[in-house]
Amino acid sequence: MRITDLLDVRSISLDAAPKTKAEALDTVVDLMVRSGKINDVEGYRKLVYAREEESTTGIGEGIAIPHGKGEAVDRPGLAAMVVRDGVDFESLDEEPATLFFLIVAPNTEDNVHLDVLSKLSMMLMDPDFTESLRNAETPEEFLEIIDRADEEKKSVDERLSDMGDAGKDQVKILAVTSCPTGIAHTYMAAEGLEKAAKAKGCFIKVETRGSGGAKNVLTAKEIEEADCIIVAADAQVPMDRFDGKKVIERQVSDGINKADELVELAVSGDVPVYHSGNAAAKPAASGKPGGGMGHQIYTQLMNGVSHMLPFVVGGGILIAIAFLIDGLLVDMNALPEAERAGFGTITPMAALFKGIGDTAFGFMLPVLAGFIAMAIGDRPALAVGFVGGMMASGGSSGFLGALAAGFAAGYLIRGLRKVCDKLPQAIEKIAPVLIYPVMGILLMGVLMIFVVEPVMGGLNTALNDGLTSMGGSSKLVLGMILGGMMAVDMGGPFNKAAYVFGSAAIASGNYDIMAAVMIGGMTPPCAIALATLLFKNKFTKEERESGPTNFIMGLAFITEGAIPFAAADPLHVLPSCIIGSAVAGAMSMAFGCTLMAPHGGIFVVPVMENALMYVVALIVGTLVSAGLLGVLKKKQA
Repeated sequence: MRITDLLDVRSISLDAAPKTKAEALDTVVDLMVRSGKINDVEGYRKLVYAREEESTTGIGEGIAIPHGKGEAVDRPGLAAMVVRDGVDFESLDEEPATLFFLIVAPNTEDNVHLDVLSKLSMMLMDPDFTESLRNAETPEEFLEIIDRADEEKKSVDERLSDMGDAGKDQVKILAVTSCPTGIAHTYMAAEGLEKAAKAKGCFIKVETRGSGGAKNVLTAKEIEEADCIIVAADAQVPMDRFDGKKVIERQVSDGINKADELVELAVSGDVPVYHSGNAAAKPAASGKPGGGMGHQIYTQLMNGVSHMLPFVVGGGILIAIAFLIDGLLVDMNALPEAERAGFGTITPMAALFKGIGDTAFGFMLPVLAGFIAMAIGDRPALAVGFVGGMMASGGSSGFLGALAAGFAAGYLIRGLRKVCDKLPQAIEKIAPVLIYPVMGILLMGVLMIFVVEPVMGGLNTALNDGLTSMGGSSKLVLGMILGGMMAVDMGGPFNKAAYVFGSAAIASGNYDIMAAVMIGGMTPPCAIALATLLFKNKFTKEERESGPTNFIMGLAFITEGAIPFAAADPLHVLPSCIIGSAVAGAMSMAFGCTLMAPHGGIFVVPVMENALMYVVALIVGTLVSAGLLGVLKKKQA
């Protein structure tokens, strides 16, 4: 698609004379109506005015790009207007606006027009091009100027630079541009910075993070060799990779209007060094974006874990409060056996906290899978990962299924990208909003239904059958196995198999089994919380800050609080937690501790038999796991 495909000759005015900003908006909307692309004129006018209230679309240099997207639009299009005497449009540089482009977009997933509009945005950074448009004498000449420039201008996807092309003495600048909508400002800022760097004789490479994902992505080797990095963005940009580098952080409009100033500052070297709060996620120095394969997997995993953590902490603490309320207000011994399973929701206030906490927990696995996928396949993989994580959460595969879904979703999108690269350009452009989500979600669903869920479901059945067969054997061994299983995957199939077995044992009157199960689930979060306090150099800054909240979750029997730590370093965290939980489970059995409630943690200890020794078993298991974490985990940089 070309720019002129969106611009109807009937929607071009070269002699408009609005006196105010409102008149200018009304005039350009009326021009668009002539093309027949709007089904509700007043509805669309309201969309344009609403967008203008957020922030001015007058970008400076006499240019304004008002726009709106909604149900009032039938199909995408452009309207253009030249106001030769100019009109006060509250532009960023306070200059009167003389050249207007109105963008209309339907509220559909078919966003093939976005790349075209992004390219137009870059072209508008060329003063010769805009001056030619202002001087056009007929709408036909106006269209011809655009078409000629469209033919000569590289597309967004062709904006590639190679650090190897930089001269020996050239200042090497990297940049990232991004705006919330990812259409116009992202690419205009990139164009502005490239022009300013070229004028100063500097090498520059710009990563654009627009509506179709990241383009021209900076590699770890390029970041290592760069003299300065400019981040001109109003949207979130991955910053951990810039740890230890000189970084200029500004809003995206500065990349458009103050590009010369930013490049001048970068050349001067008088720029602060950026320090990441998660330096461990900084890519290794290599020619690939994520370093070696092992480190790439680690950073992809950490992307999911870091986004999952707030849901675990927030939801877990609210659930813990629910248990505390019921523990204080309810006499478990006086309750019928059927009602004990509702512990945490018995009183109205506890039910409120539990409901909100459970909702937050419900996001945990979809968020984990979604952001692992996004780290691999960029923005198009996010939805595919969410779907896989949700299916894992609602099925039998749990935490391990969500991990598999995240990585599978990321590589599914990578594979689809390679396939789409071979398609005609017109089809390739709609891939991010049509082909990737539809095919990606379909393939992910098939994979989860026919591969992940059956395998994990079979594993759960085997585990339950195995536990049932040994119920009459040594209770000490059974307690050790059940306690250890609770820490194997912390909410996954092993954990759930042990928990279901313990819950079933309560129904049959065997209360000691549930006690061993619960203490096995309480130990990992408590141990991790203690280890983050005793062995601070073994954990990242983020882990040290979030670690102590695991005391609350652990004491409330919320094992999932340990998941982020286990996911970040499974080879060292899981064995440490499994051993401590196994010790605690065995001691609980040996001391004859019993539990009639299937949940509750420390808040149901008062209604236990031999509660004091149960607390002792928990302390011993916690100390064992924490000590092993201190020994096995490596020091953090």
